[in-house]
Amino acid sequence: MGKGKLAKFAEMAANPLVIECPFAVMQQGDFPLRGKWHSDFFHNDNPIVLELGCGRGEYTVGLGRLCPSKNFIGVDIKGARMWTGAQDALQHGMKNVAFLRTHIEFIQQFFAPGEVSEIWLTFSDPQMKKATKRLSSTFFLQRYRQFMQEGGLIHLKTDSNFLFTYTEEMLKANHLPTEVCTRQLYQEEGEQTGEARSLQTYYESMWRARGIDIKYLRFRLPLEGTLVEPDVEIPLDEYRSYSREKRSSLEVSK
Repeated sequence: MGKGKLAKFAEMAANPLVIECPFAVMQQGDFPLRGKWHSDFFHNDNPIVLELGCGRGEYTVGLGRLCPSKNFIGVDIKGARMWTGAQDALQHGMKNVAFLRTHIEFIQQFFAPGEVSEIWLTFSDPQMKKATKRLSSTFFLQRYRQFMQEGGLIHLKTDSNFLFTYTEEMLKANHLPTEVCTRQLYQEEGEQTGEARSLQTYYESMWRARGIDIKYLRFRLPLEGTLVEPDVEIPLDEYRSYSREKRSSLEVSK
């Protein structure tokens, strides 16, 4: 490991806005902030919003600035990437931003029932080969139900036609309440898409420069009812974007 990464990990460990809980730590017992994020960390009763797969954390920090009346938690396992947003938030004295370094597969262990009001999925890996790894799949929605409020909001912002189409079909199959569904976010105007259009990541601007449309979905998640996976074949993304390629000779997937 390079000296730069070691220095970042040391700064992450000392950053009061960062909670590190890799798998080895999780095995040691219950997470102490579960059910106590409002009282013990943020010290307010404002709504809690998660960004899952936050990467560098720039979107989490941006949301924190855009919506000071909400608390935002960026979640990812890549500490060296998360360092950027965590340092930015610390240096600017932000009190409504936190970062949780852990595996998203275990996200339900960190929050109590009803503790979270919204989730943002910003440019998640579309996981074109395996539905159970997609952050908008019914497999993950079942996890989110364990800690979200009734009818909580889920935002999906993506460059991936595959992930957008899959999520769109999943919503139709389960008759989930959809508030916004657009394949051309930046051609939309109005309050319905204002929050999603207000922030743009570095790689998002690169995709737009390449002529790739940004898609956006916002829907509500009821806590009751059986969820089913859509039975539909979807064309795979044909291009390689940041840290992602098709990785398969197949042309479609479910």
